[in-house]
Amino acid sequence: MKSYRRSEDLRALWPWLPLWTLGALIAIFSHGPMPLYSTRTLAVAWEMWHEHHWLVPHINGEPYSEKVPLLFWLIHAGWFVFGVSDVWPRVLEVIFGATQLVLVSVLARRLFPNRPWVAKAAPWMLLALSYAFLFGLQIMYEVLLVDCVLGALLCLTPKTRRAEPRWLLFGLLIGAGLLTKGPVMLLHIAFPWLLGPMWNDWARENRRRWYTCGGLAMLLGLAMLLAWAIPAGFSGGDAYRHRLFFTQTAGRVVKEVQTDQKLQSHPRWFGWYLVWLPMLLFPFSGWPRVWVALGALRKPLDHGLRFALCWLVPSLVVFSVISGKQWYYLLPEFAGWMLLLAGAIAVLRERHGKLADNYWLGSWPLGLGSIFFAGFLFALPYLTQGHHLHNDWVEGAASYSRTFSVIFLLLGCLLLVRGRGEMRRVAIAGLVGVLALNTLFTLTLWRKYDLTPASTVIATAEAENRAIAIEGNYEGQFHFAGRLSQPITELWDGEAMQDFARKHPDGLIITHPDKLESSALRYAVLVQPFRSSWVEVWPASTLADLRAGRTPDEPSQPPTIFPAPTALQYGSQP
Repeated sequence: MKSYRRSEDLRALWPWLPLWTLGALIAIFSHGPMPLYSTRTLAVAWEMWHEHHWLVPHINGEPYSEKVPLLFWLIHAGWFVFGVSDVWPRVLEVIFGATQLVLVSVLARRLFPNRPWVAKAAPWMLLALSYAFLFGLQIMYEVLLVDCVLGALLCLTPKTRRAEPRWLLFGLLIGAGLLTKGPVMLLHIAFPWLLGPMWNDWARENRRRWYTCGGLAMLLGLAMLLAWAIPAGFSGGDAYRHRLFFTQTAGRVVKEVQTDQKLQSHPRWFGWYLVWLPMLLFPFSGWPRVWVALGALRKPLDHGLRFALCWLVPSLVVFSVISGKQWYYLLPEFAGWMLLLAGAIAVLRERHGKLADNYWLGSWPLGLGSIFFAGFLFALPYLTQGHHLHNDWVEGAASYSRTFSVIFLLLGCLLLVRGRGEMRRVAIAGLVGVLALNTLFTLTLWRKYDLTPASTVIATAEAENRAIAIEGNYEGQFHFAGRLSQPITELWDGEAMQDFARKHPDGLIITHPDKLESSALRYAVLVQPFRSSWVEVWPASTLADLRAGRTPDEPSQPPTIFPAPTALQYGSQP
């Protein structure tokens, strides 16, 4: 019987797990690590590795209080085995993403035991989310956090032979989440636990034990965090300890606490998440049957739907109240949204058969949208050649847009098909569509993100013992690619630049201007596009002379321009 159950579980994984894994591997290795998300994480891991800072994360020679160390330790574990490269960190992210899909499938099976369709649908729906897929390609902390959150919540759900939660494992996974992203882990798992009696029969019948053991599990998780944070705080110094235990968390919660210019708090208004939620849940936000299914829900709701609502509604309110907001802060809740949507559709299929089969509630709006988008991609070369659209991003994509228009035309036709398997068609179209867009980005626009040329120049200068500085804030974007071993000096005003040039006349200064000036094409060492702006590498003395109004000496060789200049790129520059 056990072997039969295992074979059924393995069959349930096919084909969504290998399909998503293949797509993720293709996408994540189609181009290099993305600045600034992935490059910053790799810079911290590299500096910890190179300087043997195993306890305290460091960036640019300083303790880094923004993040806790579990992801860095996992990267180091792979480097010990495979050597230092960006291959293992990217494979690690794919492993995290695959684990997330398996966990949501198991969670759905536990929460909806009488509706097996939910367990089959939830991973399909989760793998199709466009934003979650693209952000999962970043070497970041959130996907590992998702695994910790889903694992912890899975511990609270009843099994067939055991209704009581697995409290020890619950506490250990809370600790792992705290060591992945810090105290925010508690916000992701607090409400399903606090509201347990509303969705869990065992919790309702054993309230005292539920809250006592859950509270002890929380304390175990916090003890795991403190077991690292206390020695790390003493090792990192007073400033690091203050930021670690107070500023870096409080500054995200209350805007006025932000006193450090480097604190990444990202303050937004209260309704910011609600406005962007349809984009985050695309393509299912464009599927009419989802909205009808949610609107048709009536009491009594089963355990799984109550669990999802107890998790999602208060979490969304609390994260909206918090000052600091980013789309990826809600990444752990995406699984909860898919559980809610899949559960609602399952109820619709069971109670309202006509609505569940009605074609006009199907995927045809997504199909028409895909066909219109295919038409736009096909017409893009005409629009750019006729100067109806004048934008570097659009013009860059135009060279391959007709090829990719065929893909979106086929996806649109797939979404217009009638009959069974509609959810899987939406999921496959979502996955293939976002993979196609990522490939189009790689072929046409990745050059605006690839900092390899600048990193190579900087690494060569460091090998020659030349000092390196940057105008403004440094985010670690050159450290891993250049395998740098020395900090890059941050220059915050003109006086600091002049002082650096006097002390290091053969040094280099990196600038990040919005517009390219003609002086850069004459005097800089390297010029390359970066996003919608530029990265320039200058001889320190030359840039100091220009900023002081002096005419510098002519360079011995012209600057390296990446990619090669064209009249379209530079012809309009003064």
